[in-house]
Amino acid sequence: MEHRPYCAPRKHGPRIAVIGGGHGLSNMLRGLKEYTENLSAIVTVADDGGGSGALRQDLGMPPPGDIRNCLTALANTEPLMDQLMDYRFQEGSLAGQSFGNLFLAALNGISPSFDAAVRRMSEVLAITGRVLPVTTADVQLEAWFENGASVVGESKIFYCKKKEDCRITQVRLLPEHPKALPEALSSIEEADMIVLGPGSLYTSIIPNLLVDGIVEAIQASSALKIYVCNVMTQEGETEGYTASDHISAIFQHSADQLFRLCLVNSSPIPEDVAARYAQEGAELLRYDTERCAALGVKLMSRPVAMVEDGYVRHHPDQLARELIQLHAEQNVRIAGGRYRKE
Repeated sequence: MEHRPYCAPRKHGPRIAVIGGGHGLSNMLRGLKEYTENLSAIVTVADDGGGSGALRQDLGMPPPGDIRNCLTALANTEPLMDQLMDYRFQEGSLAGQSFGNLFLAALNGISPSFDAAVRRMSEVLAITGRVLPVTTADVQLEAWFENGASVVGESKIFYCKKKEDCRITQVRLLPEHPKALPEALSSIEEADMIVLGPGSLYTSIIPNLLVDGIVEAIQASSALKIYVCNVMTQEGETEGYTASDHISAIFQHSADQLFRLCLVNSSPIPEDVAARYAQEGAELLRYDTERCAALGVKLMSRPVAMVEDGYVRHHPDQLARELIQLHAEQNVRIAGGRYRKE
């Protein structure tokens, strides 16, 4: 029988603010909602590719894709509704577009604001917790590379990096310093635990930290702050990166020692799966513990990965269990008088 950390009933569970985007964030939310109803997902809105990019260009709305994935992950509806939200049209002018994106776009059309549309969709799906766009500003992501090249548009970063064949040195939002959604700031301020990631370093996690007020709210919080590092490096974004490279990039774009704990995977990855990733220029992330310690971050190694359809993912249940366990251990230290808030 799998060990499950003791925790209070879900309605009395810890207040957790998770910050990121992409499939990594929604995958983690599926696990966390089993432990607490007090979840706030703060989601990037810099995407400009795929179905989300098309709706953004056609309707002038923020990209709905990452937000829709989080809403679906937290939904408490019949399986048929999950299938409906994730359904992608196969033919015609809507080919590749998901019904969930269109549903959110329709709600945006009859709502006073995009965040109001997200709230209404949350009600329809009876979600656990809240999903919040980090900002409602119309932002684009710009990346700069070691050789001085730059590109505007999240969807173009992968291709530009492959062409330039050098590391990303900086990303920024255009326009710079957009205002954070007030509810996003309050959810960070009220949180018992703040979780960054998992997700693409430069396109899912860091863009949230470039929104005015987010970093300051994290710094001011006395909550447990954890970065969930990716299991593999990412082609077109973080080839050759170590754990400390990920942490350094986040600190460079936010503040030194924004968090003190980094959760990394200890589950073995099958050799054939690793070999396939290597063909694409990706590899198992290397954990350079001493360099991380020099940055003021302690690595916490836990078995949190799985292989699904040939891809390495964070296991939603195992990842949630380890995060809740870390929060419980912090509370024990506080109760015992051995924990000093940083």
